[in-house]
Amino acid sequence: MKLAVLGATGYVGGRLVPHLISGGHDVVCISRNPQRLANRSWRRDVEVRAGDVADAESLEAALAGCDAAFYLVHAMGMTDDFAHADRIGAQNMAHAAETAGLQRIVYLGGLGSDAPSELSPHLESRHEVGRLLASGSVPVTELRAAVIIGSGSASFEMLRHLVEVLPAMICPRWVTATRCQPIAIADVLHYLSAAVGMPAAAHEIAEIGGADVVSYRDMMRAYARCAGLRRRLILPVPVLTPRLSSHWVKLVTPLPYDLARPLVDSLVNDVVVSEARSIDCRLEHRTLHLDEALERALQHVQDLDITTSWMDSSAGRTAASPMPQDPDWAGGTVLADEREVLVDASIEDAFATVSGIGGQRGWYAGQWLWQLRGAVDKLIGGVGMRRGRRHPDDLQIGDAVDFFRVEVCEPPNLLRLRAEMRVPGDAWLEWRLSETAEGVQLRQRARFHPRGVLGRLYWWSLVPIHTMIFRELIVRLASAAEARAVQPDHGRLEQGQTSLGQMN
Repeated sequence: MKLAVLGATGYVGGRLVPHLISGGHDVVCISRNPQRLANRSWRRDVEVRAGDVADAESLEAALAGCDAAFYLVHAMGMTDDFAHADRIGAQNMAHAAETAGLQRIVYLGGLGSDAPSELSPHLESRHEVGRLLASGSVPVTELRAAVIIGSGSASFEMLRHLVEVLPAMICPRWVTATRCQPIAIADVLHYLSAAVGMPAAAHEIAEIGGADVVSYRDMMRAYARCAGLRRRLILPVPVLTPRLSSHWVKLVTPLPYDLARPLVDSLVNDVVVSEARSIDCRLEHRTLHLDEALERALQHVQDLDITTSWMDSSAGRTAASPMPQDPDWAGGTVLADEREVLVDASIEDAFATVSGIGGQRGWYAGQWLWQLRGAVDKLIGGVGMRRGRRHPDDLQIGDAVDFFRVEVCEPPNLLRLRAEMRVPGDAWLEWRLSETAEGVQLRQRARFHPRGVLGRLYWWSLVPIHTMIFRELIVRLASAAEARAVQPDHGRLEQGQTSLGQMN
């Protein structure tokens, strides 16, 4: 089937496209700004067409020749009156789908009661879009979901930042009373792709949810547990309104107010799959439990390169991992010191210099500070600096390098070390090398994923020291690589030798 995806630049759409491709479908991505899809890893495997749901004519042309379409467009956070914008888009889509002769529209909406008086404006708008899409002659399958668990989901990111930043929270009473059935993004993708093959009906509503029904307090505590944080103290009070809570969310998390407010408003509604409309009546699928979904969403922390590697390859990525199209506030909090310099040497000499760091050679800049950090680590029960390294020149994945361990080693382009010293979070030190017309570009990145408030305080308290060390480190590495290019034996060591005197 030729399947159109509207909203391919968004959170769910960007993950659905490669899922459909792997299922053998021909995919057409419809976007008002096709250039935003240019760097996707799957770009060559899809057809991209220009089309805007606010422009009926462009939408009709973009849908031509398609068998079915996924409607994953939502204006929340993009305009003050998102309900009006979504209304216009749904009406245009219903008409364009008729004109293009589509066999079905699959729409992902929001879980909640059908009674408008019981819904927040956000959820009522989501339901209205479903009704408007079904106002035409094209059958519509409307899947309704609650909180989607995965890096990049606005609801999940709000949960993530609140729990990571605040060890104690004063929350509205409904945080402990409102029931929710969160679902993993991997399960959402399964149901979306499966919906195309379901028997067509004029307007079929199927509710989807994960394996657990929990309160929002339960979700917060589950996230803290899966993220290795201490149990959060959550105190419900009756005086916090959704409006006040939205301002609090804006203060503590990076979500903008115009996105936080509709989400917080929706939290007062129970969002649980009803037996009559459960998709389980139509499709057999084992959904993930909450802890499983959270653990998958947190897996990306193990690979810190969250801004480039998915553009090159999606291998090894889960649906819950971050993607390039995710907004700036998506993904786990990552604090970083990033620098780059041009090296007048071959890429082989430059990589040999970088991969020889630590052990007998030392750390090129602020050696006494590295030694002090190792001594402190040893005092508090860590590994310290005395492990050194297995060999002064040879380096393999899994090798110890003082209080780091080699996580990735891809000569002559990439070396990533993961810190094993005791820190309130996860830390990496990475070098990437690439050949340019001007020379070898050496990029150095020190990154830290903090655990709770203590992790953030730890990083910010060390910013002056990090700035001094890492600025000098990349300069010294470049100089050593250039010296090595001129004098091949420069910096070479035999076991038992040291060159610390040359580097301080």
